[in-house]
Amino acid sequence: MGGKVNHDFHILEPDIWPLIGSMSALAFTSGMVLNFYPDVFGAAGSIVMWAGLAGLIATFFMWFKNVTMEAQRGDHTPVVQLHMRYGMILFIASEVMFFVGWFWSFFDFALFPAPLQYDAAADATSNLFITEGVTSLGTLVPDGMEVLDPFSLPLLNTLILLCSGTTVTWAHHALIHGDRDGLKQGLWATVALGILFSAIQAYEYSVAPFGFGGNTYSSAFYMATGFHGFHVLIGTIFLAVCLYRAYIGHFTSRQHFGFEAAAWYWHFVDVVWLFLFIAIYIWGGAGAEYH
Repeated sequence: MGGKVNHDFHILEPDIWPLIGSMSALAFTSGMVLNFYPDVFGAAGSIVMWAGLAGLIATFFMWFKNVTMEAQRGDHTPVVQLHMRYGMILFIASEVMFFVGWFWSFFDFALFPAPLQYDAAADATSNLFITEGVTSLGTLVPDGMEVLDPFSLPLLNTLILLCSGTTVTWAHHALIHGDRDGLKQGLWATVALGILFSAIQAYEYSVAPFGFGGNTYSSAFYMATGFHGFHVLIGTIFLAVCLYRAYIGHFTSRQHFGFEAAAWYWHFVDVVWLFLFIAIYIWGGAGAEYH
């Protein structure tokens, strides 16, 4: 009787992976810093960075494996699932703030295209900066620069992501109603659409008429769409794991937080893309020649 569980919370067993993950994150970030000084550290920076990355990947795999095992043996009670949902909501909120930073920089470049010019005389008297050369409010693309036509491949990718949002919702509703075949079919369709989106975006990058660091528009374009593409890749892997778990009998209509979290993440990716499509492709490239 002394060892009987009399609460709804899950007390985690001792685990080495949080420590390994922390050390790997330190090694990964330190290796990236060392890579900035190849003349001093040589190949040590790359070795430390890749070792840290390998440790992070191993931590992700083992940690998620442990979470899956805990779910299957019944440790995820309704109270635990509620708190995991809170955690996922906070994670998505942090991702929203991440993309807000890119949108903020993009709108700042677009609305105030001229760089700030430092005036030493003005600074000595009033501690102010002045701007010069602001001639076209809202214009970000330099004269003569070609941009991607938003109503060709970007529009196609928009339709693909919107369709993938419907297929993952189909899979979710199928799971809730006990339709295992519908769950698998919906997940297959979503994973396929995610792969198709990534392939089209990779092709789009290969034919883009501008490089990464040519100007503020190209830098903002590649950083915002590139990080979104990375999130699509992660979400596709997330859903592929859910598909594998569906085939081995995981998830029930009452307990399927792993799939629910993946669906939330995928819908977040959809919404971010809509903002990217409107702000960067349509508004950001307005007035420029299409490639």
